[in-house]
Amino acid sequence: MRVYHKAYVYLTCGTDLLVFNEPDTPYLGLQVPGGTVDPGESFLKGAMREFAEETGLTLDVAFDHFSDQDLPFETLPKVGQYLAPPDRPLKGRHIRRNYHVTIPERPKENWEHYEMFPSSGGDPICYHFFWIDLFGPEAMNEEAFFAAFGTPLALLRKRLAPLQDAA
Repeated sequence: MRVYHKAYVYLTCGTDLLVFNEPDTPYLGLQVPGGTVDPGESFLKGAMREFAEETGLTLDVAFDHFSDQDLPFETLPKVGQYLAPPDRPLKGRHIRRNYHVTIPERPKENWEHYEMFPSSGGDPICYHFFWIDLFGPEAMNEEAFFAAFGTPLALLRKRLAPLQDAA
């Protein structure tokens, strides 16, 4: 089984989380920025690079490692949130390191950005970015997220509970 090392960024502003969907493949659901760590690259450097490539933004703040995931995609059901586009196979074991990053204000409310050189090859991928409330119904529905990106949200809610309580 092929092993992929992945790094993802859960960017929050207050209790809002930056997510994206892919207009060309809307059935994938919500995702967070990140992706494949290059050979010889650390998870942290990979998270920073992938975030910039996918969002068009550069962050000059702390990246806090907050969770890990080990997803053997070949054993997951090929329906629902795990269904990948045919030209972007996910076969193999995905070892993820997730980072939490907080910012004091949103750089934009929503925007589109293209990842010009996807790690899986192929044409550029359009991403539509927007914010959702971590304590709102959309974020509470793990099935709204592609490939278990919603699973770490319970940990983020614990971290951000004081902000929610103060609101």
